[in-house]
Amino acid sequence: MSKWPTVSLGEVVVPAQRAEVPLPGISYRQIGVKLWGEGAYERETMDGSQTKYQQLFRAEAGDIIVNKIWARNGSVAVVTESLAGCFGSGEFPMFEPKADRLESRWMHWLTKTPSFWAQCDEKSRGTSGKNRIKPEQFLRIEIPLPSLTEQRRLVGRIEALSVHVSEAHILRRLAVEEAEAFVTSLHTSLSGNRTRKLGEILQLDEDSQVIRPTSSYPQVGVRSFGAGLFPKSAVEGTATSYRAFNRLYNGALVLSQVKGWEGAVAVCPAELAGWYVSPEYRTFRCIPTESRASYLAPLVRTEWFWRKLTKATRGVGGRRERTRPEQFLNIELPMPDIEQQKLGEALFAQVNQLKDLQAETAGNLASLLPAILDKAFKGEL
Repeated sequence: MSKWPTVSLGEVVVPAQRAEVPLPGISYRQIGVKLWGEGAYERETMDGSQTKYQQLFRAEAGDIIVNKIWARNGSVAVVTESLAGCFGSGEFPMFEPKADRLESRWMHWLTKTPSFWAQCDEKSRGTSGKNRIKPEQFLRIEIPLPSLTEQRRLVGRIEALSVHVSEAHILRRLAVEEAEAFVTSLHTSLSGNRTRKLGEILQLDEDSQVIRPTSSYPQVGVRSFGAGLFPKSAVEGTATSYRAFNRLYNGALVLSQVKGWEGAVAVCPAELAGWYVSPEYRTFRCIPTESRASYLAPLVRTEWFWRKLTKATRGVGGRRERTRPEQFLNIELPMPDIEQQKLGEALFAQVNQLKDLQAETAGNLASLLPAILDKAFKGEL
């Protein structure tokens, strides 16, 4: 643990009381707080006649704002300059740091740590039927507190390192975008004027397996936005309400009916053949004379491809329907003949390796900032 003393928040912050009665005809910028330390944000502006609350509370830069209901899931943040003047209801209590004890940016980074979220969760339990955190319980949370000079030194160090992490994320994303642009450009070039419906190059082919209570079924999921397949924990036959799972096979094109419209589609590699997906995932086999799985694998993971899925899935009441097989197979797109696909495969294979490497890099990058914060708040940075 850190070498510094710990103090309760109640020792270093005071409640911010800037109440205003909402008036019809007056516009109020609203503030919200994202989960898991992602910070505060500006919601839609509303007229004073549109709220049921008798009072609204004005936020100022440096305030600590808490979402009573979701604090247990990291919905705590420090208000930025751009959000000063926004308003929140009584469901979002705010606190001002004592200037001689607590640097607001120190608190900003603390709200992004799992240890802080865990304390919010602990203080929320049993406080009401909805597990809201009460202000007096929030103030009992303990934080490490070095001197103001040390807080500012470490905040400067954290922020300098976070800039490098952000730059690395940007470079990784650009590399992925360039790889996808190459895939779609080459695909379009190879296709020429030739187009095909997916139903002409794929056929629905599912290996449905009746679930046995005594068996265990290793699961596979499909990430959205072209991020591909990933292994999940096994499900015991007694722990599911499904009557059957679909068993994957090498080269199966796997489509999530629920999230297909946002790119949850991928081709099964050999190492995941024999694993299982729920009936919410549909599998399609390449028609040998018309398509090759190794050609389609990088293509279906591009934004170019899943945008076509988005268009094919109808919206109902602002929400997306499940992507049905008949909708999917009715999608028309440029498609080179089988010989042209073979020509493109070698290049596509290299691109696919690059995307897989970038996916691994993304995981490493995601762990960098939490590691930096962990060291900072232990006094090791």
